[in-house]
Amino acid sequence: MVNNARLDALNVRVLGTGDRVLVLAHGFGTDQSAWQLVYPSFTPYYRVILYDLVCAGSVNPDHFDFSRYTTLDAFVDDLIFILDSLEVQRCAFVGHSVSAMVGILASIRRPELFTKLVLIGASPRFLNDGDYHGGFEQSEIDRVFAAMKANYQAWVNGFAPLAVGADVPAAVQEFSRTLFNMRPDISLFVSKVIFSSDLRGVLGLVKVPCCILQTAQDVSVPASVAIYLRDHLGGRNTVEMLDTEGHLPHLSAPQLLVRKLRRALAR
Repeated sequence: MVNNARLDALNVRVLGTGDRVLVLAHGFGTDQSAWQLVYPSFTPYYRVILYDLVCAGSVNPDHFDFSRYTTLDAFVDDLIFILDSLEVQRCAFVGHSVSAMVGILASIRRPELFTKLVLIGASPRFLNDGDYHGGFEQSEIDRVFAAMKANYQAWVNGFAPLAVGADVPAAVQEFSRTLFNMRPDISLFVSKVIFSSDLRGVLGLVKVPCCILQTAQDVSVPASVAIYLRDHLGGRNTVEMLDTEGHLPHLSAPQLLVRKLRRALAR
């Protein structure tokens, strides 16, 4: 029996009439509305599945279990639950930021579900570690956490334009809106889960083909991380650079992203 209450809680929607299935999974600080300028290009050809991460501000915060969502595995559970409930046999998966990592873990657990992973702004480890350049030192991350805790509104006002990168005020406004929608304690908690994650050791277990989409400049993910993913994921992998800046190309350059997604999915 399908747990419709859980699907409803995560605002699961299926749009489009195509034979193939495409999952669009948003990243930290947004919700499924981040895809609003992207998904209409795919609904004629796919059944497009949209959902909200349980930490999103669009989800009733009562559904966020602090004892359960201590690692990314619980987010993987949610994704697989959605796919099984909708009786999805095979799908292409597009994941942004943390959801890219969720997709990687889901493909290790259930490789038969996925025909391709498209990973946008993905990082297996945000912290620098020896020769590995993740982009952040622990002291920098600690300062971010302190700023979030001290004054969440001020942190959002500073972080949103940095994350968007490109000079697109509407994208900054939209990202700020969805960040403000998150309950600050949930936002901080999930940030700590993300920044403590290290998936480098399991990348070789991924056998599903991956396309890594990386913007020319991303404050959260250095370009070298995209190359690291390409070289360490276990399947057939490609990197596509986007001629734009920022961590959220689906907000700041949606038509460019649509073109790249079409190309990635056609391979």
